[in-house]
Amino acid sequence: MKVFVSRDIPEIGIDMLINEGMEVEVWYAYDLISQEKLVEKAKQADALLCTSFDKIDRNFLTQCRHLKIISQFSAGYNNIDADAAKELGISLGHAPKAMNNATADVAFMLMITASRKFCHMHKSILKSDWKYFQPKANLGQELNHKTLGIFGLGNIGMEMARRCKGAYKMDTIYCNRTPNLAAEKELGAKRVSFEELLDKSDVLSVHSNLTEETKGKFDYSAFSKMKSTSIFINTSRGKLHVEEDLIRALQEGIIWGAGLDVTNPEPMKPDNPLLFMENVSVTPHIGSATIEARNEMSRLAALNIIEFAKGNEIPNKII
Repeated sequence: MKVFVSRDIPEIGIDMLINEGMEVEVWYAYDLISQEKLVEKAKQADALLCTSFDKIDRNFLTQCRHLKIISQFSAGYNNIDADAAKELGISLGHAPKAMNNATADVAFMLMITASRKFCHMHKSILKSDWKYFQPKANLGQELNHKTLGIFGLGNIGMEMARRCKGAYKMDTIYCNRTPNLAAEKELGAKRVSFEELLDKSDVLSVHSNLTEETKGKFDYSAFSKMKSTSIFINTSRGKLHVEEDLIRALQEGIIWGAGLDVTNPEPMKPDNPLLFMENVSVTPHIGSATIEARNEMSRLAALNIIEFAKGNEIPNKII
């Protein structure tokens, strides 16, 4: 089997494929592969190991309908037209759970850095603004016994809630399509409506998949229903929030602060107003950026292809 890998991923997955006797070609260039080149390379392969930044839409799938399997180096797969793949008989796999702890750590970190203005204060030192003690300046918020609201309480959201409960004794409320009974039993989490989530959360952390239903869910109307002291965290997908509305809500004091590991669009421009706000912390989509998480993502993505080639069930199957 010939496998094309669209990005230079950790060697563990590449080695697994090679050790199974597969012919592997990797896109080692620093820049993302163009759509035209992705199609060209995929046409020469039997399997594609791609990333969430690759556009696997109906047009791509139609041109590469010969592909037997596509395995994605991420948990999310909103970049893939799964319905089209199913129609064309192309199997799909992904790499879930690998980044649960790493992403929850980033969400937890963003909550703390936003609440204490860490990024802004660091930049103040670089600008030589650290001069005198000012008792009423640069005040942040404490997090003890606050209410954590989670939109999309799955595996990553569960890890975030555990951290918040353990460190700050925070209560958890959440908004899901279906109840998370494990979270309710372990953490005492309470399932609420979206409106109540907005109204009651001191920290609102987004961990939902990006779908047509959730796209732009956090707009000006949503922010207007949140507490003026609340902090908005998004480590899921940037398109879940409307960035212009978030900027406006922060500028008008509708909400107090924000922590973002994902932006809309990505990459964020260096003159984005969010980067200059005291109560905002932004990181460049590094939720899964640990050695452990990326190695596991590589292993799982490769394993899907290997098991498929052996005629076995895909371990982490999308369809």
